[in-house]
Formats: sequence, structure tokens, C-alpha cells
Amino acid sequence: MKHIFVFDQDKCSACSACMMGCLDQNDTDLAAGDRCFRQTFDTEVALEDGGVHCAYISAACMHCADAPCIAACPVGCLSKDPETGFTVYDNTNCIGCKSCAMACPFGAPGTARPTERWSNATGATSGSKTASSPPACAPAPSAP
Repeated sequence: MKHIFVFDQDKCSACSACMMGCLDQNDTDLAAGDRCFRQTFDTEVALEDGGVHCAYISAACMHCADAPCIAACPVGCLSKDPETGFTVYDNTNCIGCKSCAMACPFGAPGTARPTERWSNATGATSGSKTASSPPACAPAPSAP
């Protein structure tokens, strides 16, 4: 079953629950210098009428259908999981060139720690999750 990530800014309240779920699911150790795969941002946008609009953004790897990071990797560390559609990596051969990060329109590829090779959120394939269960950052929507 293929998965997609959809971010609806109109429903976002900047609570950072998606980021907290990601931290937990990926056993991120912030004290050790780990970087969270999902980041949340808020910004104020000035309106023409003098008012201000608060905009909230949740950003991470979007597991693009035609992920430019895959083609950008000179050593073939990135591929698509045929079952889930997630962009997956094997950093065994990673040379740390950051070509994947430069190709990504979301700036998602990075390292969990500054001294490590590239890493990425693995979505539903990480931890005890299965391909049929949603990742912690994007639980299934509740019924209206």
C-alpha cells in the first residue's frame, strides 16, 4: 500500500505533535545532538490591510513520487520502497557529498548527528510500525 504525506496548513495549530511523534518513533536523542527529521516553523505574514497572519509549517521528507534526491546521489544510496512508496536509503556507500540535500526542494536530507552520514525518516517502515500503519507524525485522520 503506497502512502503519501499531505500537510493542510489550515488545520495546523503549531502544536508540534507531529514533531514529537517523530522524535519518539525514531528514538531521537536531542541531548546527544540528534536532529529531528520533522521540523515545525511558524511565521507572521504582514497583510495589505495592516493585519498579520500567522502561518504554520511542518516540514520533513515528503517522499516525493519522483524524488530528485534519488537521481542526485552519485553512489546510489537512495531508492523507492515498492510497497510503501517511501524514499529509503542505505548509507553504507554514502560519501557525504550532500548532493541529495541540494536536490531536495524541501531541504529534508540531513544527518541525525553532525558527524554521521545522511539519514532520513523512514515513515511507516521504522520501529514496530508496519507498512499498513501510519507513521507517528501523520496518524490516520479521525472520523468527523
